Amino acid sequence: MLTQFIMCVVLSGHLLTAQSMNDSLATFIRNEALSPDDYVIEKFRTHDVILLGEHHLIKQNLLFVQDLIPKLYKNGIRNLGMEFGANEVQDKLDSLVNAPEYDQVLAQEIMFTYNCTWGYHEYINVYKAAWKLNRSLPKDAPKFRILNLSYIFRWDNYTPGPRNPENMLSVFTKGTVDKFRAETIEKEVIQKGEKVLALVGTTHAFTKYGSPYFKYNGDNFCDYDHDWLGGRLYRKYPGRVFNIMLHQAFNKKDGDVYIQISPLEGLLEEIMALNNNKAVGFDLMDSPMGRQPDNSIYSTCYQDFTLGQLFDGYIFLQPLNQLEGCTPIKDFVNERNIEEAIRQFPDPDWHAPVKTLEDMVRFIEDNPKTMVRGYESL
Repeated sequence: MLTQFIMCVVLSGHLLTAQSMNDSLATFIRNEALSPDDYVIEKFRTHDVILLGEHHLIKQNLLFVQDLIPKLYKNGIRNLGMEFGANEVQDKLDSLVNAPEYDQVLAQEIMFTYNCTWGYHEYINVYKAAWKLNRSLPKDAPKFRILNLSYIFRWDNYTPGPRNPENMLSVFTKGTVDKFRAETIEKEVIQKGEKVLALVGTTHAFTKYGSPYFKYNGDNFCDYDHDWLGGRLYRKYPGRVFNIMLHQAFNKKDGDVYIQISPLEGLLEEIMALNNNKAVGFDLMDSPMGRQPDNSIYSTCYQDFTLGQLFDGYIFLQPLNQLEGCTPIKDFVNERNIEEAIRQFPDPDWHAPVKTLEDMVRFIEDNPKTMVRGYESL
């Protein structure tokens, strides 16, 4: 009986400690968090480049960015960088967002030129949001610009087999992609004394964090990649670059497979639920939320890894099980452009072969579903 009593006291103390921690974190969110748009604007008061790390093809993320454009402009931020866009058609994009009439066909052509599979309304409607803002401005006012951060990759030159410098250079003809992106932001924004919000995939937004990988001669058989877009900018402009993660699932190794998990194994969403799932933005760097231990794949090769080592800030829009995939554009790929789409189909080693128009349409329709598959159970 005494043993059972002691165990109950210990367990009760543990529960009280966990509840107390949750209450403390919820209090931090209630007192310190801002609305997502106010949070982004606030960070621009002390930084010139903000990298917004997205899990691709989440509808709510793109709607948030669209709605943010007028607020960015009002606060002196006149550039939005987008990973999904080619430098070679920057002049067409500049023309589109400043035209008297919006041209949906041209908008789709601009996106197709960079990625023939990226036919989704929410991404292309970012162009339209910029066009709407520019149409509302006085004639002589400076205009809002969407900056394409990438260039055209030559997947038609790709030969299957082990990847090496020679065959990668035949695809990535202008060199390392994130080096190109960093140089584009430096030339088009930083050197002009301007500011930019850059929407990129999560890994490209890493700044201080180095993504780990196996290295035979590395200490603990690990080394760390600090050469993502964010890392390149942060090394050169450490006080001017800030990164924010958009709410997304993490991955964790379970035996020989990787599974999706809720961030902090559900703790983050527990805290958001205590705040009635209000959309918020908050600091991870030097904050109670950032000090929470993370055991996801991101912690590989790190000891006592915490969420704040990954990103500077975090934006929560909705719980994972409410996030939706983007909406495919009907006829984005069609009889007129299918041959070009098959030639330029990206990353062919990562996907089942695409040989027909039906294959391509199915791929575009299924891709967003694949991105959010499993979210509903987290």
